Amino acid sequence: MKCPFCQHADTQVVDSRVSEEGDTIRRRRRCMACERRFTTYERVELMMPAIVKRNGSRVEFDSAKLRGSMALALRKRPVSASALDAALVRIQDRLMASGKREVPSEFVGELVMTELRALDRVAYVRFASVYRSFEDLSEFVRTIDELGTEHHDGTD
Repeated sequence: MKCPFCQHADTQVVDSRVSEEGDTIRRRRRCMACERRFTTYERVELMMPAIVKRNGSRVEFDSAKLRGSMALALRKRPVSASALDAALVRIQDRLMASGKREVPSEFVGELVMTELRALDRVAYVRFASVYRSFEDLSEFVRTIDELGTEHHDGTD
């Protein structure tokens, strides 16, 4: 760690403490050249993978955009904000756990569909109709029939 006062590269950690929340480490350091002390903070930086869109362009993962898409599908449906938040966390966890620097937008879409299917079947069909770009009514009916078959089989 470079000293912020004299720019010397050799510093020594004098004291380390974990924050009360447990997500940050505070370190007191001493410069070996000028003897001045300073504090640094260390925290985990998690990188979400970039999203590769269908046209090949790459964009940063945007949790607000994901929330907006899911909230639109869930509009006027009996799903709590905390249930939506939990679904968003599960999607983000899966993206991070993939270990990939880039993921196709289709992968994100399928994660969203899985979560919406579990949260609310109407929201799932709403999202699927836009995401899968249904060309005709038969595709829409087939998706609804699949949900009905699952429900009658006892697999919910």
